[in-house]
Amino acid sequence: MPEQIRTVYDEDHELFRQTVQSFIKTEVAPHDEDWEQRGIVDRSLFSKAGDAGLLLFATPETHGGAGIGDWRFSAILDEEFGRSGYASAGLALALQNDVVGPYILDLTNEEQKARWLPGMTSGELVGAIAMTEPGTGSDLSGIATRAVREGDDYVLNGSKTFISNGQNADLVVVAARTSEDKHRGLSLVVVERGMAGFERGRNLDKLGLHGQDTSELHFTDVRVPVANRLGEEGEGFFQLMRNLPQERLSLAVTAVSAAEGVLARTLEYVSERRAFGNPIGRFQHSRFLLAELRTEVDIARVFVDHCVHLHSEGRLSPVQAAKAKWWCTELQVRVADRCLQLHGGYGYMREYPVSRAFVDARIQTIYGGTTEIMKEIIGRDLGL
Repeated sequence: MPEQIRTVYDEDHELFRQTVQSFIKTEVAPHDEDWEQRGIVDRSLFSKAGDAGLLLFATPETHGGAGIGDWRFSAILDEEFGRSGYASAGLALALQNDVVGPYILDLTNEEQKARWLPGMTSGELVGAIAMTEPGTGSDLSGIATRAVREGDDYVLNGSKTFISNGQNADLVVVAARTSEDKHRGLSLVVVERGMAGFERGRNLDKLGLHGQDTSELHFTDVRVPVANRLGEEGEGFFQLMRNLPQERLSLAVTAVSAAEGVLARTLEYVSERRAFGNPIGRFQHSRFLLAELRTEVDIARVFVDHCVHLHSEGRLSPVQAAKAKWWCTELQVRVADRCLQLHGGYGYMREYPVSRAFVDARIQTIYGGTTEIMKEIIGRDLGL
């Protein structure tokens, strides 16, 4: 399948792409099915990614990083994992780089950086972020988990759910209510593995992404030092809003690449699979359907590359990120669905990658902000 001419990356980025491809081939592919069966990626994935220089590229050299602030390197990691079909491992690393990483890089003081950045960059420490609660999803102002100040500690009580990297996490950035103010009443505190009263619930049994640990987390009178708060008290809502566009762009990048990957594998399949004496790809319906999907994926790729370029220059808006997130993730679901149909009965068998692409895709339109929330953001920007 011919590739588009792309201008968002330069030679250094493409050399890095080869590093990522090699890492996936040697460190992910041989273990992926085992992780899927166990319901969790091995912690060695993070340490090996750290050894290969695939984590928190912007970490200063003084804290063990490369000091590279170019987000396009993260985007290449997202692309290659998306295209490979190893979504569970890809999400685990994307959470470390694109979701949790910015909080540890941008919102910490020097003492916190020294404590957490080296481990996050080497993979010794695994990060997670805990926003969603059993009764609160997209509405962050409805968060009920509370952190009450007592001297030099916060006493944290509440529960979170659907927390990715929840079982593996050593550092959990928790959104908690420190006052009753709807927006200025949220603060972010970092809960560390082993703190008394911090318990992990079950590793949730999901439709797809079976190798990605997604958990319930419970906090009962957990004493979290004030020294573990990110930024000032009451800034949590705005800190979350500031970082969500990058998270949503990361999901869009992964979505387009995943659609490209399943489409490429399906083109190979329909060229080999025969019915009525001909490859099924030569039937007009198959040919027209694949032409439509190829066109839509190519168009999405152009817009996402534009968003990556804007974000690398610090100019990506929340509205642009919302557009990319909802359109590309819905497209990923549609492409996986149509490609599975072209596989016929074989597409329903777990041994065929298209079946996994189908179930792994479905969550993409939900987490990181549902399609409906993305449309609400865009609609409000239209003045409606």
